Amino acid sequence: VSSGDCLDGFYLGTREALRERGRASATLVLRELDARTLGATIALFERAVGLYAELIDINAYHQPGVEAGKVAAKAVIARQRRLLAALAEAAAPQTAVALAEALDDEPVAVWQTLRRLAANHPEIRQRGDDPESATFERAAGGSAR
Repeated sequence: VSSGDCLDGFYLGTREALRERGRASATLVLRELDARTLGATIALFERAVGLYAELIDINAYHQPGVEAGKVAAKAVIARQRRLLAALAEAAAPQTAVALAEALDDEPVAVWQTLRRLAANHPEIRQRGDDPESATFERAAGGSAR
């Protein structure tokens, strides 16, 4: 498991923890990441957090939800390991929906995890971009980090 896997686990775990509590979340996707874009994004969030906290009279740096995010991140890492094992045992490429059913897991969460695995682990191959029909497989002899 790489540091990127852990960061992705925190990201997806936090989203899941918020969703379970009926809280909204947003994901910002940047087309290009350079020094200017990164700096502007950090500045945006620093100011947004500080301003919002002041408006509603709270301490923006007291975050009880962080622990919930850590717990959820562990679940994401566990999901990743179950998916890697399932792909290693599969005789043919699998869809996210089929893997979610086999593992009794959420299809959207499985899809997001599989996409990340395919992007960051060369032994995991993705064919197609449609969440319902794209397939994933683990290359013969491949082992995840």
